[in-house]
Amino acid sequence: MLSPSAASADMVLSQVIVDLEPNEAPRDDIEVSNTGSERMYVLAEPFEILNPGTREESRVDARDPLAAGLLVSPQRIVLAPGERRVIRVALAGVRPARERVYRVAIRPVAGEVTSEVSAVKVLVGYDVLVLARPAQATDALTSERVGRALLIRNEGNASQEIFDGKQCDGEGKDCRALPAKRLYAGAIWEQTLPHDTPAHFSVARGSRVTKLAF
Repeated sequence: MLSPSAASADMVLSQVIVDLEPNEAPRDDIEVSNTGSERMYVLAEPFEILNPGTREESRVDARDPLAAGLLVSPQRIVLAPGERRVIRVALAGVRPARERVYRVAIRPVAGEVTSEVSAVKVLVGYDVLVLARPAQATDALTSERVGRALLIRNEGNASQEIFDGKQCDGEGKDCRALPAKRLYAGAIWEQTLPHDTPAHFSVARGSRVTKLAF
């Protein structure tokens, strides 16, 4: 049996965001390492996130790759002390017309996993974000400014990461860092700015980064 403190500290992942971009291989690997001194049993449970970033967001089981469009394999691994294993995440079927968002819960469990219905003790794990990008992604961020109130909508078909925000006053002074946000397709982001001047951000969709002012 594993203690929660040992398991939470001893499982290490190579990455926690898997971005399956178009024009690249529709799969990627997550390396799971056991840096502790005890044998570790690990589960990888995929879920699809419906309506991400909205009030209607929900999380549904995605273990059926044909229905979910995503294959996670293997979903059960045993790691000896110091051992590393790979969990593969791959698209099942053609790329979607609109980005599909998944979470893969990778977590150690106490004792050997023998079946789908075994009672297990949940220990600390990771929630890996998986983005299944569409074959033809469209960038369509729109914004509204009313004084210091900023509203940004993602009217495209893929999520975009808004980060490295900065805004200075009219004299170029009192510069403030602004919060970052991953804005999913169909979602809206609202925030209050410190000044009336334009707010500058970097915006990324996968490896493509642009600079925008709102």
